[in-house]
Amino acid sequence: MPEHHSAALAPHSSGAPGRTRFLLELFIAFLVTRLPFISVPFKWLESYFHELSHGLATLISGGMVSHIQLFPNGAGLCFSQGGWPLLIGFAGYFGAALWGYLIFMFATWPRGIRISFAILGGVVILTILLWARDLLTISILVILAVLFLLPLKLKQNQLLASSLRVMALMIILNALASPMVLLGLEGQGDANLLASLSWLPAWFWVGTWLATSALMLFLCWRRVDDAAEKRSQKIKM
Repeated sequence: MPEHHSAALAPHSSGAPGRTRFLLELFIAFLVTRLPFISVPFKWLESYFHELSHGLATLISGGMVSHIQLFPNGAGLCFSQGGWPLLIGFAGYFGAALWGYLIFMFATWPRGIRISFAILGGVVILTILLWARDLLTISILVILAVLFLLPLKLKQNQLLASSLRVMALMIILNALASPMVLLGLEGQGDANLLASLSWLPAWFWVGTWLATSALMLFLCWRRVDDAAEKRSQKIKM
């Protein structure tokens, strides 16, 4: 009896969702990113982590960040001085996809869901204090902070985890779609900046960002698939 009881509880011992649930959450994430108006706050998420990544890359490479600016259409700017331009330019889209993957991994940590929401909300608030200067950017960041902190009022841990995973997947999907816009911009955007700083054309950088975003999505699936395999083996035992 103890063995059977342990096996029955095994599917719930991991914070990773089942394969079917993951595909459902991915579909919901894709659907929300395509809905008018409703998708706007979630485009701000990708834009925020994009500009935050620019800022962190600036600091890591020895530069200084003046401020960041976010716009209602999901665009953003990071104003900085110094640092390594190639790293800073590359970090935006790569960083957004990486943040999405890290948030997804946080959401598979059963005991850390609330901590994850609190940390992410705290990071947004810290960004407001350090790098937000204009009222529009502050307003957008306040909305994002509420998006992370408000779910802490919910008691269902499973719902919190699912919400966090869907947000993570939306960030990755937006990071996957956003670089494609750069192909139509002449002399603008991160890809053209990197092309001017290197011998590599803009399409190379766009392709690299697409590949890294797809990789992050694949790694999320691997986390789910590996957890499902482990649960299956425990049940058989």
